Amino acid sequence: MPRYRYFTADVFTDRAFGGNPLAVFPDGQGLTGALMQRVARELNLSETVFVLPPEDAANTRRLRIFTPATELPFAGHPTVGTAFVLAKIGDIALGGEVTEIVFEEGVGPVPVTIRSGNGQPQFAQLSVAQLPEFGSEIPSIDELAATLSLAAEDILTGNDGPQVVSCGVPFLFVPLRDRAALGRARMQRDLWERHLAESAGPQVFVFCRDPELPGSDIRARMFAPAMGIEEDPATGAAASALAGYLAAREAASDGTLAWTVEQGFEMGRPSLLEIEADKAGGAITAVRVGGRSVMVSEGSMEIPV
Repeated sequence: MPRYRYFTADVFTDRAFGGNPLAVFPDGQGLTGALMQRVARELNLSETVFVLPPEDAANTRRLRIFTPATELPFAGHPTVGTAFVLAKIGDIALGGEVTEIVFEEGVGPVPVTIRSGNGQPQFAQLSVAQLPEFGSEIPSIDELAATLSLAAEDILTGNDGPQVVSCGVPFLFVPLRDRAALGRARMQRDLWERHLAESAGPQVFVFCRDPELPGSDIRARMFAPAMGIEEDPATGAAASALAGYLAAREAASDGTLAWTVEQGFEMGRPSLLEIEADKAGGAITAVRVGGRSVMVSEGSMEIPV
């Protein structure tokens, strides 16, 4: 029975046991999608990545990304974390302080910049392949509040109200009035199934502009029952769409906007995500998400192929 080597890393953190755990299989050749899904369910992390040769030789690698329940066309913490892991183990050669690579994912080619120091990867930043797309249909504020175990007045409305945004994976962004409300949020699974499971944004990202750390701008949490994730410590795909949500509401029509997002603090896995959006003539022209990662473990798994 063949053995497949894998590594785990904590992503969007500079210390072990923070951030969002990720498993990376540097060589997933020979595994079917069904087997990949079974392995992801066995490891039961937010995401597991299987690395394959690129279909276009101009690109670096092809990634298949799985939650415990489903395959994703794009995800931020697996993209950032896989770039770090492959550079750390020498599967991607570093070209000095800045190395540019391209991953093939379900949404298309995803450029990634790896920043290094003393010959070691320190920070990785992806650029989204799909610019933010905005939805308009959402449940009522009362339905959202009940689903999140909150009062209706905890949720902001108007121009800064809830909205579905996607950079490949749709999230329902629900802005809350403060960190206390954010901490009280609890997903009521029966109400989620009634109001959100079949909606345009079944993944729910709650956030507020009341962070804990100096230098941060946003505090956030993310719930994704449809993906088999009750709560996620750090969600790069959501952070990229959040950059679109925030940039669309900024008065500036040109230039680069940047925010630091805290996530995972309520779970005991503090994470920091750096997000950026470029605007030109009032339109969003690019979105980037980056952060640090640390290696945690190495192992191998016998997989019946």
